[in-house]
Amino acid sequence: MEMTYFKRLLLQNRDFIIKEVLEIKGFMDLMLKYRNTGQSWTKDEKKKIKIHLKNISKVVPVIAIFLLPGGFFLLPFLADVLDKPET
Repeated sequence: MEMTYFKRLLLQNRDFIIKEVLEIKGFMDLMLKYRNTGQSWTKDEKKKIKIHLKNISKVVPVIAIFLLPGGFFLLPFLADVLDKPET
């Protein structure tokens, strides 16, 4: 999947994704942990992120990409897209 296509899908669904992420207390902070602190997620945090992403992907299917093998490496990209204002 080409990155520009993937980014476009995320941006098109950004408002829905943000709405879902913000409904889960502390999830946005957890998503931004790596970017804001440089610290890696713990095993427990990764487990929580995966559970939340699985639930969000039921509403916004594009999130399912992060549940695929290797998809966890794209999480900083998702955090960046969600945290930046739309242009």
